[in-house]
Amino acid sequence: MSRAFVNEDSAADHANAPIERHISSQPNYVTAQGLALLHAKVSELKAQHSQESAKGDDADKQRLADLERDLRYFNQRLLSAQVAAPATSMDKVQIGSWVTFADEHGNEQRVQLVGEDQADAAQGLINWGSPLGRALLGAQLGDEVLWLRPAGDLRVEIIAIEPA
Repeated sequence: MSRAFVNEDSAADHANAPIERHISSQPNYVTAQGLALLHAKVSELKAQHSQESAKGDDADKQRLADLERDLRYFNQRLLSAQVAAPATSMDKVQIGSWVTFADEHGNEQRVQLVGEDQADAAQGLINWGSPLGRALLGAQLGDEVLWLRPAGDLRVEIIAIEPA
C-alpha cells in the first residue's frame, strides 16, 4: 500500500474525531452532591461504552469516539474535583448555599451555588464561577451586590441565605 493511502486514512479518522470538551481553568469546586453526580456520570458512560464495544464490528465508531471523549472529560473533572465544605452559614454565602435575592423592583429569585458540572439554571443551580455566582459568593445577609450581566448590570440585595 502506498504511503499516500495511509495518510488519507489517518486524515479521514481525524476528520471524524469528536472535538474535545473544554476544561475550565477555574478551580473545580463541587458540592458533595456534585461529586456524586460526577461519579454517576462516569459509571453511566463506562456502561454505555461497554455496551457499544460489545457489538464488535457492528459498533458505531462515532458513538464510541464520543463516549471516549466524554469519559476523558468527566474522569478529568473527577480528578480535579475539590469538594467544598458543606454550606452551614445563614449569614454568608458559600458554595452550596441557597440564596434568595431581590432586585430594585422587588423581584425575588432563589438559587443554589454549585460547581460548573452540576449547574442547571432551570433548576436554580448556578455555577459559583458565573457572573451571578461570583457576585453572590461571600456576600452576607442584607448586602447589596452588583451582578455584572450582558443585558446590563443589576444591583441585588441578599434577603435570605440557607445552608444546603
